[in-house]
Amino acid sequence: MKPTLFVLAAGMGSRYGGLKQLDGLGPSGETIMDYSIYDAIKAGFGKVVFVIRESFEQDFQTIVVDKFKDLIEVDIVFQELNIVPEGVSYNPEREKPWGTNHAVLMGKDVIKEPFVVINADDYYGQESFQIIADFLRSVAGKQDEYCMVGYRVGNTLSESGSVSRGVCEVDEHDYLQTVVERTHIEEKSGTIFYLDEKGEEVSIPADTPVSMNMWGFTPDFFDYSWSIFKQFLIDRGQDLKSEFYIPLAVNELIVDKKVSCKVLDTPSKWFGVTYAEDRPQVVLKINELVRKGIYPKRLF
Repeated sequence: MKPTLFVLAAGMGSRYGGLKQLDGLGPSGETIMDYSIYDAIKAGFGKVVFVIRESFEQDFQTIVVDKFKDLIEVDIVFQELNIVPEGVSYNPEREKPWGTNHAVLMGKDVIKEPFVVINADDYYGQESFQIIADFLRSVAGKQDEYCMVGYRVGNTLSESGSVSRGVCEVDEHDYLQTVVERTHIEEKSGTIFYLDEKGEEVSIPADTPVSMNMWGFTPDFFDYSWSIFKQFLIDRGQDLKSEFYIPLAVNELIVDKKVSCKVLDTPSKWFGVTYAEDRPQVVLKINELVRKGIYPKRLF
């Protein structure tokens, strides 16, 4: 059974200023997302599912999907604010959907095999797709065995400013214990720091695993998440800005000992357009990968 790639593309790049998912960065106008699709096909994925906003469908179909629809099976699902469990209410003044794990739930009717979740606007690297594809093939037909690609924090920094990352705590067998969001992570004089709750700098090793939202799940995750989401709305549905993130659900399932989540180390270097100032560097990095022959000049 081939795994599925699930691409979270419903968000808008508020800090970058626009639909950065469709920004042409490669030498032939490729988006970062195009490189993820290329890497997934090469790693043996059988289908790609995009979650987008319905108002975005026509442009997305023309600019993104039509390029590779003959190379891999494609599905599109929609993330909308009003897709919630029956019997719960939320603040009628809320305008935005409920975050990354709400986006994941939009795939529950079309994904029946192990799947990988990624952000549309992050570059993950070919090694990472191969590593997580191998894991998911090994758990086909099983339940409750999840994984996450753990990037070394030193390979995920931005040259344009500090970043936030989900810092992972793992046990001696590399199974995830918790993911803790840390802010203002940056390198100073060769040492990487984040700011703790008191605003004080705390150093962390460059090889500390962090989450870049590259998760691997078996389909049972949808039922778990729907139940957790219902309780989330009961508790926080009236908050205008509450977010139902993937780590929130995974952490709860791990604490309740319902699932395991293997943290898979990768040598890949992450990059993305966190700030508008990142764009020129991303273009240079992609061109260098093309120059080295890792990617062709035109992907599709």
